[in-house]
Amino acid sequence: MTTKIIRTRFAPSPTGPLHMGGVRTALYAYLFARKHNGKFLLRIEDTDQNRYVEGAEQYIIDSLKWCGIEVDEGPNVGGAYSPYRQSERKSLGYYQQYAEKLIASGHAYYAFDTNEELEIKRKEAEANKTSFQYNAQTRTSLKNSLTLSANETAELLKQNVPHVIRLKVPEAEEISFTDMIRGEVTFHSSQVDDKVLIKADGMPTYHLAHIVDDVMMEITHAIRGEEWLPSAPAHILIYKYLGLLDSMPQYAHLPLLLKPDGNGKLSKRDGDRLGFPVFPLQWTDPVTKEISSGYRERNYYPEAFVNMLAFLGWNDGTEKEIFSMDELIEAFSFERVHKAGAKFDPEKAKWFNQQYLRKQNNEVIAQRFIPVIKQQLNCDETDYRVQLIYVTQAVALLKDRVHFENELWNSGIYLFVPPTSFDEKVIEIKWNTASASFFEKLIVAYNSLGEFSATSTEICFKETAVQNNLKPGDVLQLFRVLLTGVTNGVALFDMVALLGKIAVKERIEFALKELEGYKTSSVNS
Repeated sequence: MTTKIIRTRFAPSPTGPLHMGGVRTALYAYLFARKHNGKFLLRIEDTDQNRYVEGAEQYIIDSLKWCGIEVDEGPNVGGAYSPYRQSERKSLGYYQQYAEKLIASGHAYYAFDTNEELEIKRKEAEANKTSFQYNAQTRTSLKNSLTLSANETAELLKQNVPHVIRLKVPEAEEISFTDMIRGEVTFHSSQVDDKVLIKADGMPTYHLAHIVDDVMMEITHAIRGEEWLPSAPAHILIYKYLGLLDSMPQYAHLPLLLKPDGNGKLSKRDGDRLGFPVFPLQWTDPVTKEISSGYRERNYYPEAFVNMLAFLGWNDGTEKEIFSMDELIEAFSFERVHKAGAKFDPEKAKWFNQQYLRKQNNEVIAQRFIPVIKQQLNCDETDYRVQLIYVTQAVALLKDRVHFENELWNSGIYLFVPPTSFDEKVIEIKWNTASASFFEKLIVAYNSLGEFSATSTEICFKETAVQNNLKPGDVLQLFRVLLTGVTNGVALFDMVALLGKIAVKERIEFALKELEGYKTSSVNS
């Protein structure tokens, strides 16, 4: 007995930038395929030409590549089931053939209603405080091949009168299927409208096209968003009426991604409006030129973005949160995907990036950081502050204090530029004649040190304080302010060792000169 090769697909429409919810769909499909040694396909579902957006397909391809989601078959790599764009597959004639097969079996019909006629029906329904649906209750009073005679229908088709092909949904039938996440799901056919299968322009709709392509591409598992769950019964009927239930992939309907407050779906419009990206890459609208931010341009590591995304609706049942792609593949299962919507937490997204930042090699980060420092300092490579050994040590001190590499400069500017002003609150409270005298003596003590390490400078600092009848804590915060200008920062004596004897001496001397006017105050308690 042979086992079917697992084949999953991601089938987006190129109608704009790829939402992070779409990336999660692709990610779960990819993880499942890889875990079972299967294939992951990219199929572009571009049957709605009115909504096609230039550049969107390439954006989808670039986004998956940035995320490390490898496509085995698709428009960018080819494959045995090409073409992988539905607009190109239309000319093969399969969509029309399947639609006509449904008509021949009495499970679909031609509908000749104009948009204007249907709009009148909608307004009549609104007036009666109901909503219009083209279904078993309404189709008997509309202009279609069910109400027209065979001759009338044939004549309209012969005259090329605009028409669509609709699925004929039974009036009273229970429709059930097993979802990999939700288990047994049942709908009543009265909840299902007669979906359009072929549009007036001859293009198939999603409802027919994805089924034909899934069958022809031998897709075994179809992963998609929860928003498609209400359409699932129509899709089950199509498989049934075509005699393809044995070829139907297993469905998994993923939970929605919710806004940070949990109220409603996280939409494409929520991104920059709420202060965080909802797209993997930056997107420039080809018409309006409006720019929407992306995680890549916000300096997220792709591995952190993917790790964060995987946990929006899934976990492996343990406390572990940091997973490499290989670890995600090993751990992933649809049994652990939640049914309820997943609330997006932008602060948690930053936390994930911070964890990956901490795992980075300090020297590698330093190599990326050096050009930034050169630009900020307007210096060349001879400056000790852009030497790899110095910057690597600076990175080691700074990286636990930031979420992103691009925050290193602002967070640690004092490691590269001496302060010209000092925290006024600390100076007002702490600075006096005794503290000024202490720092003058600390310069002398530091000058006498042979080894200028974090340990030796801390010991020397404490001994000098005691010798001057001061508690080390009385002057510790002042020391940081004199060296950096601010009250918070990296480990103090690690910083002292990094700056070195000469720079520490110069910074203290500059501060003593700038604060000379404060020396007349008495020792503060």
